[in-house]
Amino acid sequence: MAPSIQLTSAGAGEDSDSGDLEDVRLLDSYDKREVHDETKRIQVRISGMTCAACSNSVEAALKSVDGVIEASVALLQNKADVVFNQNLAKEDDIKNAIEDAGFEAEILHEPGSTGTKPVGDNTVVGQFTIGGMTCAACVNSVEGILKNITGVKKAVVALATSLGEVEFDPNVISKEDIVSAIEDAGFEAMFVQSTSQDEIVLGVVGACSLVDARVLESMLSGMKGVRQFRFDPLMSELNVVFDPQVLNSRSVVDGIRVVSNGKFKLHVRSPYARMASKDVSESSTMFRLFISSLVLSIPLFFMGVICPHIPFIYSLLLWRCGPFLMDDWLKWALVSVIQFVIGKRFYIAAIRALRNGSTNMDVLVALGTTASYVYSVCALLYGALSGFWSTTYFETSAMLITFVLLGKYLECLAKGKTSDAIKKLVELTPPTALLVVKDKDGRTIEEREIDSLLIQPSDTLKVLPGTKIPADGIVTWGSSYVNESMVTGESLPVLKEINASVIGGTINFHGVLHIQATKVGSDTVLSQIINLVETAQMSKAPIQKFADYVASIFVPTIVALSILTLLCWYAAGALGAYPDEWLPKNGNHFVFALMFSISVVVIACPCALGLATPTAVMVATGVGANNGVLIKGGDSLERAQMVKYVIFDKTGTLTQGKANVSVAKVFAGMDRGEFLKLVASAEASSEHPLAKAILQYARHFHFFDESSLTNGSQNDAIEIKSGWLYDASDFSAIPGKGVQCIIDGQRVLVGNRKLLVESGINISTEVENFVVELEESAKTGILVACDGILIGVLGVSDSLKREASVVIEGLQKMGITPVMVTGDNWRTARAVAKEVGILDVRAEVMPAGKADVVRSFQKDGSIVAMVGDGINDSPALAAADVGMAIGAGTDIAIEAANYVLMRDNLEDVITAIDLSKKTFSRIRLNYVFAMAYNIIAVPVAAGVLFPSLGIKLPPWVAGACMALSSVSVVCSSLLLRRYRKPRLTTILEIVVN
Repeated sequence: MAPSIQLTSAGAGEDSDSGDLEDVRLLDSYDKREVHDETKRIQVRISGMTCAACSNSVEAALKSVDGVIEASVALLQNKADVVFNQNLAKEDDIKNAIEDAGFEAEILHEPGSTGTKPVGDNTVVGQFTIGGMTCAACVNSVEGILKNITGVKKAVVALATSLGEVEFDPNVISKEDIVSAIEDAGFEAMFVQSTSQDEIVLGVVGACSLVDARVLESMLSGMKGVRQFRFDPLMSELNVVFDPQVLNSRSVVDGIRVVSNGKFKLHVRSPYARMASKDVSESSTMFRLFISSLVLSIPLFFMGVICPHIPFIYSLLLWRCGPFLMDDWLKWALVSVIQFVIGKRFYIAAIRALRNGSTNMDVLVALGTTASYVYSVCALLYGALSGFWSTTYFETSAMLITFVLLGKYLECLAKGKTSDAIKKLVELTPPTALLVVKDKDGRTIEEREIDSLLIQPSDTLKVLPGTKIPADGIVTWGSSYVNESMVTGESLPVLKEINASVIGGTINFHGVLHIQATKVGSDTVLSQIINLVETAQMSKAPIQKFADYVASIFVPTIVALSILTLLCWYAAGALGAYPDEWLPKNGNHFVFALMFSISVVVIACPCALGLATPTAVMVATGVGANNGVLIKGGDSLERAQMVKYVIFDKTGTLTQGKANVSVAKVFAGMDRGEFLKLVASAEASSEHPLAKAILQYARHFHFFDESSLTNGSQNDAIEIKSGWLYDASDFSAIPGKGVQCIIDGQRVLVGNRKLLVESGINISTEVENFVVELEESAKTGILVACDGILIGVLGVSDSLKREASVVIEGLQKMGITPVMVTGDNWRTARAVAKEVGILDVRAEVMPAGKADVVRSFQKDGSIVAMVGDGINDSPALAAADVGMAIGAGTDIAIEAANYVLMRDNLEDVITAIDLSKKTFSRIRLNYVFAMAYNIIAVPVAAGVLFPSLGIKLPPWVAGACMALSSVSVVCSSLLLRRYRKPRLTTILEIVVN
């Protein structure tokens, strides 16, 4: 999240955007309200809220308590601010009301920070890969198991990625215990990574024998700070847990390298690389099983179709060997291997599902194949005992398993494609970095190549031309152009000189750079982008609740329909409702009914429903990241497609955010240069952007220095103060009004009308007319008074972004109403709105009031989006249904926003909304297909069309249909990868010749 910055106000003629840049808390409006003696205000920490519906539920529960006067719930901070009458309600009443609504509550007697509660000091968020999940029912089962473990506070499992994120207290339960719990439930589990910084996984090259392993272990045993370690000789993987106060990851690697004299070569195993290898391994396993099943099924096909036409071979198959024919023996042997060796995974998965009280697709596959296999074995035994030989269906079982495995393999491949965005982002980080080692005097001792995952803060790194920057940092030596398009989306290379910040993963073009690493590991911009995309892919869109519900009742319903099909066809046959000619050769009514029943079981597919939403969300978040639009979750995607209003902040959103003094007029008998020097001296202590603009203008006027008009370094304020400015004392900033100070014994005021009027200073008609003229031309008037007399006015302008008017018109064409909200005065606001094409304007609004503006549009149930710069607009971003932080290329962890638009380009607002609409159109199409498939396929498999049209689906054909249904849904989601940003010319219906 962006650092908390307290910016003071430089006067801006009623420009309350000066107050916008203050660090305003979401609940500030309640803090400033008077509280009477009989009332009391408390803040309550609430756990379990996940969306706006939760916060609304809590707020409604609080307001229903007798004695509660005001209640405001902030989802962002997981807090509620409650004002109540102590004579009518108690703290316990408020806590009980929240708990009765289904949430956990904790009274905060000393309200302090309003930031979102971070993961506690005693908790760790661990990421685990979970294998063996096949549908939403499996996900629900794993989540239920994890949440019931003592020490686990939160658990989220995603089917599409086969990942689970678990927040747990390592003092109560270890990650090994969590893995064991998952495995005890019948699933496969492996720990990937955690928020803990005291563990490293290394690949070891050179440990070839047991002696080498013991040498490695003896080295680690003697290394101070190493708590525990484990070496896996098969994987050549070394897991080291160390005390971060004593060691860091690089010192562990360097220590082993030095002690072993270079015998062992170590490299850090990236969590993402381990996950990728896990995915490849799963696909390979599925492919191997499919090929094995196919190889054994081909002889069955030949024996049933080809061999009867080859007399010699067919005679061998009809040779009686004991009680059975050779044909029967071969079929039984081949199918038994397929059923119980290759198909073992279906039995294991089905048993664990039933043991946990749930059902899934594996239960259906196991039921269908087992019924076919058991019937065939019983038919053989019955024939041997009675002499009546019925038709066997061994090949049905074999082909069923073969087609299901083919579907699973294709599904693995397709699901792997949905995570391509993560893979591309991970690949942006270079594998190695060139470390510059310096002595105490700052002289370079050596340069050596290290693993980029071993970079530590404050390391000096050398970046050669054409190579990638390995970490976030600051340039300490050199000058070059850097391509940041892969992170920020900006196509033009950016000049980087000393003190300029750089982003890891971007490409250095021409010169050699020395950078000092400032953020490494999970703190880098790239890592946070990856984390945002992963979090979005882990989240569940509200529409998925429907699929989860259907999944919970799907399998029992299908089994019931299968039994009903069996009974109906058998009863109809026994009553003579259909002719015996319909029966198979050597068959009976039971066999005839059983084939329909098995077809019903195996054709039904709950997986297609379970994959409809998460695969589309995964692809969409990846596509968004590639286009510079970071989406924080499926719920954000779902809301964005229904947006009716888009509220824009003015400064820095619709405008460039770079204030320039365009005019300075003196109304007293003072020299123009003296006037500017006086104003600059007053503003020198302010950190507001308008103050910096005035300082730059005054400095340029004073020194005729063109460079002063460009963006200077962070030390500009200090540099400007020295030498030529007056000394100012008793400086104070007045939020929303301006600043005041004492210079040479005279009281100087710089601000808006309100500041001067409240100070008793008369504003003449001439000055008023001049200020009005400035405001009507979209400029902000800053008034300056000295010793009680108004001496001059500065006009400050902020140019509109070039794409602003086109984007506003584009939104209107899409049926969305744009609104502008600003702290600026009404004349300036209307002038800007008129220029950009916005009809609805809200001016003179303080930061806390912007959230109220958002709520006013939400009263009729409309979905409202807020677009802001992510700092001063955070209250409104949190209040909006869809918050979009724009231009946040180096500050992407803005918790208040649902969308982070990396580029400072308003066109991405349209892209975000359009991508949301396209994604949910695809999700609806997936659901329509998945539902239509089951609604149509199940009756056909049950034989509804057989009496009239003679259409009958053999079980193996039903199995093939089931396998391909889930693959088709994933492939449908993958079509989103072809998404292209909408062309504004198309939206505006402009014909370009």
